Amino acid sequence: MARQIDRVFVIKAEVHDLDADAFTFSAQKTMYDGKLIAVGDTIFLFASENQGGMGLFARGVVASVEHIAGKPDIERQTPRVSVTIKRLAKAKRRLGRIELKPFCNWNDGRPQTELNFKIYRQATNKIVGASASTGAFLQGFF
Repeated sequence: MARQIDRVFVIKAEVHDLDADAFTFSAQKTMYDGKLIAVGDTIFLFASENQGGMGLFARGVVASVEHIAGKPDIERQTPRVSVTIKRLAKAKRRLGRIELKPFCNWNDGRPQTELNFKIYRQATNKIVGASASTGAFLQGFF
């Protein structure tokens, strides 16, 4: 029986070594509750196509989190975190911008649409929170 995933996060970032056992990402932007990420959370890793990546490539667990303090005297700032992620599994199937692009009815409730909206609607690399149903969908790629 598949393990239920409750707190799910997704990171889209530049990745140089897809085969590494661990990944460190410094001062990453957070959106859609990404700032709530904590040690022990499940995270799905997407290698940013804007930097030569191919989309979903791994599932991991958050090994460390450091919340970055905002800069003084700047009123509105995107929260940032630095994270270390231990890879638990490699994706067995492709899932990236091309596969998710058709899912653009933002209110249809589909996991594919949630991913397209949260990670590909804007080109920036980021950490985002995702629903349990999206976590279950992503789990099917491993």
